[in-house]
Amino acid sequence: MLNYCKKCVMPDTKPDLYFDEEGVCSACKFYDDRQSIDWSQRKLELEKILKNYRDVEGKNWDCIVPVSGGKDSTFQVISLLKLGMNPLCVTATTCDLSNIGRANIENIKKLGVDYIEMSPNPTIRAKLNKVGLKTIGDISWPEHVGIFTIPVRAAVQYNVPLIIWGENSQNEYGGPASAAKNKTLNRRWLEEFGGLLGLRVSDMLGEEGIEKKHLIPYTYPSDEELSKTKVTGLFLGYYLPWDGLTNALVAQANGFRSYEKTVEGSMVNYENLDNYQTGIHDYFKFLKFGFGRATDIACLHVRRGRLSREDALNIVKKSDGKFPWSYLGKSLEKILDPLEITTDQFIEICDEFTNKRIFVRDNQGNLTKDKNGNLTKVNYENL
Repeated sequence: MLNYCKKCVMPDTKPDLYFDEEGVCSACKFYDDRQSIDWSQRKLELEKILKNYRDVEGKNWDCIVPVSGGKDSTFQVISLLKLGMNPLCVTATTCDLSNIGRANIENIKKLGVDYIEMSPNPTIRAKLNKVGLKTIGDISWPEHVGIFTIPVRAAVQYNVPLIIWGENSQNEYGGPASAAKNKTLNRRWLEEFGGLLGLRVSDMLGEEGIEKKHLIPYTYPSDEELSKTKVTGLFLGYYLPWDGLTNALVAQANGFRSYEKTVEGSMVNYENLDNYQTGIHDYFKFLKFGFGRATDIACLHVRRGRLSREDALNIVKKSDGKFPWSYLGKSLEKILDPLEITTDQFIEICDEFTNKRIFVRDNQGNLTKDKNGNLTKVNYENL
């Protein structure tokens, strides 16, 4: 059975989420704690840090900003430019870059920054997508690793020690208290929360003919390299109030493009726009844990008082966990083609990773699905 936070609509099946004795989740408690933060003091602290890293002689970049072209990384760039920094923007290209994702990357360049893009070998990446999907139920495994390793490799290569990340996901979405309070991102954070999901980079050796040389983009620099460059990664969300909707509005005012309708499996049109595979990733989260992207975003709005819990529940029931026949207008079949996986094979993988305790089954124990292949959770009424 599923139990839900008494304040938001997040179930207790979410990994690393904790509930107190009153049934309130750690993500809600972390957000409540933010209300006592002196944000003006935090901003001053950030400005002092940035001053120490600013290259007054103009011989090198002041910092690296990892960017995907999404609303948050667009906001990061805008914020750093306002703070007088000269950033080098670094993109680890997503696995199946969408047209709107490409447009938003080009928009970041137009903000007035130097920019580099690393596009890992697509043949190898398709193999990693396939292994990730079949082994741990995460088609986006190589992307989740690469977005944390490639910018750090760039920091070492270009001798730019300061990296400005976005929000600490363990604070924004709930996680261990010690990790939620972090203001830095290091190797330990990557290994615990950066998307490895128990599948190490070295585990890929020999899979689908993958060799060590193929995994360079996904390999974190050595401690010696990090120490020599003195790499420091900071979460911008520790120093500035972080809100996805605000970030989207600021980004849109500076050329960021949103989707023409609500994104499949979501409740908004401004998030997760760069990768056609994201619909599959979010669907597997629903299969494993009983919540999807609509739940994530609904909870963020409930905590900020923009949405009632009752309205959030109705939105989640309507939008969460629909079978991903398409995403951002691209069909499932075309998304799976590079992985050499058919739709029927994909459905078999889905069933394998489905947590059958939290979905309705028939008398024989088989999952019940509607005509579109959608499942039904066992106890929405527990909300």
